[in-house]
Amino acid sequence: MSTDFSLPEGTHTVILGLGDLNGIMRGKRIPASHWETICKQGNALSIAMFAIDSNCDVWDTPYVNFDNGYPDMHMFPLTKPVPVPWEEGVAVSFARAEGMDHKPVPIDPRQALIRQVERARDMGFDVSTGAELEFYLLDPETGQPRDQGIQVYGLGRAARMEHIVGPIRQQINECGIPIEQSNPEYAAGQVEVNIRYDDALLSADRVVLFKSLVRQLGIAHNYLATFMPKPFFDQSGNGFHIHYSLWKDGKNAFADGGKLNALGKNFTAGLQKRMAETAVCGSPTPNGFRRRQPYTFCPINTSWGYDNRTVGLRIIEGTDSAVRVEKRDAGADANPYLLMATDLAAGLDGIEQGMEPTEPTMGNAYEEFHGEPIPTDLGTAIERARSSDWMKDVLGETMWELYLQMAERELGFFAEQVTPVETDRYLRTL
Repeated sequence: MSTDFSLPEGTHTVILGLGDLNGIMRGKRIPASHWETICKQGNALSIAMFAIDSNCDVWDTPYVNFDNGYPDMHMFPLTKPVPVPWEEGVAVSFARAEGMDHKPVPIDPRQALIRQVERARDMGFDVSTGAELEFYLLDPETGQPRDQGIQVYGLGRAARMEHIVGPIRQQINECGIPIEQSNPEYAAGQVEVNIRYDDALLSADRVVLFKSLVRQLGIAHNYLATFMPKPFFDQSGNGFHIHYSLWKDGKNAFADGGKLNALGKNFTAGLQKRMAETAVCGSPTPNGFRRRQPYTFCPINTSWGYDNRTVGLRIIEGTDSAVRVEKRDAGADANPYLLMATDLAAGLDGIEQGMEPTEPTMGNAYEEFHGEPIPTDLGTAIERARSSDWMKDVLGETMWELYLQMAERELGFFAEQVTPVETDRYLRTL
């Protein structure tokens, strides 16, 4: 946590925000003249920010509701403000939440990850994670791509998109998020950006901030940037792959001669055991589960294997520092705190209990695999999570209940719709 919150020279406005229930960054724009007061006293906003869906609908929840009047909390700066390159005089700072009692807010998703990071530290490990995020850059009026074709990794296509992807790499890097690389992905308008691995909590904060900055930068360049998991059913979905490794005394605890060791396999086994029951942490919406289809490079089971993009848990080897486990099932809309918290809790259980994974899947995991199926629809994912006392314990009962209520509301909303496809197909034929 930074203790230096001084403003860059020439700053007139500070963007201060944090991640909500969906990992969407929300907050306020604050005049520089008021910044010193904010640093000392915090900035008040309703706790309901942690109890709204992606469209800002509220409902009565056990923690915040009409009976208690939707009370306030405070956000305090967590990081030193840095200039926003595309807005002169504007800086951005990531925040932390604090209740009016000066204690953590129970429904702050970040707290779930903090508990698991501290647990790992008590076991002697530092947790390192690296994030790969896919997203679409679309015309804001039509919601359609401006380019055509796939040409994944195509350098010509990359050059045509450089007017917007270049600033994403360069200017977001200047905002303190270390970008390793970018490339055109497997659909028109789709891009992947990799954020350099770091401490798990810092990585999760960076995911929230990165997504917000990409959206804001897109607006500045007249693009709609979306992390919606499946904007187009017949095109590639937006994934959120996370690379995990544990470190001890400056060395990768998963590595032995550049290969995954027994500890790494224990961690993999823990992930494998809990992947199905925590699938809802990879997306709380029906759209997120549209990604989970065979032959889409999105896994549909808990298989693991070496450098295999059909499995749920891909093991990457090489130098000792490179050895890691890549978990591939989540959508780009996932809340990084809840996703990483449940993943890390599962992996640490695997180490503590000496779990062993199944046999590795050496071929096509869509055809033959070792493991169990992952839910491919939201209803099943909710059922698995509702029956998971383990997940309730990891997230905390209040957080677990609130998150599943939101997912249930999303499922109910879609169940009440008559779609244009249904009308086109049946109105004049039945």
